[in-house]
Amino acid sequence: MNDNQKKETDDLQKSIEKLTFADDGMFQAVLHKPELCAELVERLLHVQIAQIRYPKLEKKIAPYFTSKGVRLDVYLKDSDKILDIEMQSRTFSELGKRTRYYQSMIDIDALMKGEKYSKLKDSYILFICKRDPFKDDKKRGFSMPCYTFKNVCLENSAVNLNDKALKVIYNASAYKKAEDPKIRDFLRFISTNDPGEDDFSNRLSAMVEKLKVSDKFKKEFNAMNLHDSDVAEEAAQNKAIEIATKMLIKKRPTEEISEFTGLTPEEILDLQMSITVTA
Repeated sequence: MNDNQKKETDDLQKSIEKLTFADDGMFQAVLHKPELCAELVERLLHVQIAQIRYPKLEKKIAPYFTSKGVRLDVYLKDSDKILDIEMQSRTFSELGKRTRYYQSMIDIDALMKGEKYSKLKDSYILFICKRDPFKDDKKRGFSMPCYTFKNVCLENSAVNLNDKALKVIYNASAYKKAEDPKIRDFLRFISTNDPGEDDFSNRLSAMVEKLKVSDKFKKEFNAMNLHDSDVAEEAAQNKAIEIATKMLIKKRPTEEISEFTGLTPEEILDLQMSITVTA
């Protein structure tokens, strides 16, 4: 396990007392305050928020039973905009495909059956990453504080698809390179957890400390951790079964499969029987 992986594992096991604004649960709770959420959007996206209809914590979108659902950190609507704000303290692969899928789920959720495409609101997907999410062929980060993506024509960049969809991804680790002082101060806060002299960062930090002693937040955070733990345990079990199945097909010994996957000999025998019945 490298240093980054160890740090990410430690982040997942944080107690409430050690939480920062950038941690799961705390980030959603702080941005559940409409005035802070609106100010963050205006600072990072340079768009005005007339009125937030509802900030929603971890909105789940799963349009079909068999489709992969998404759980969005902060999902909110303005009169003419839909915004998804995601905090990424850990490193995830395929961020581009992740944003593509989020965009598709948001559009499905926003448009009712029979409605015209013109009813789709402007869409913003905002990712705030603690580490550089983009690497070159040599696995080196591009070290840009902000990456902005929209659909334009490759043959002529003056031609815009005009799909009203924008994806903005911030890299807090490159905060020193941000030209806008307000963005630089905010990214510095995300990267170091030091609000410095920035008024907005100090208000976010103060809200974090206030929530840490809130019984309501403690209850919600513990419930969320219990749910996430169950989900992670189920995912790990499913992965072990998938690997064990492949090893059984290759006729590997039970002892070897058990040692490699962590499954008990009894579980492997049950799995082998189910494979035989299916076959």
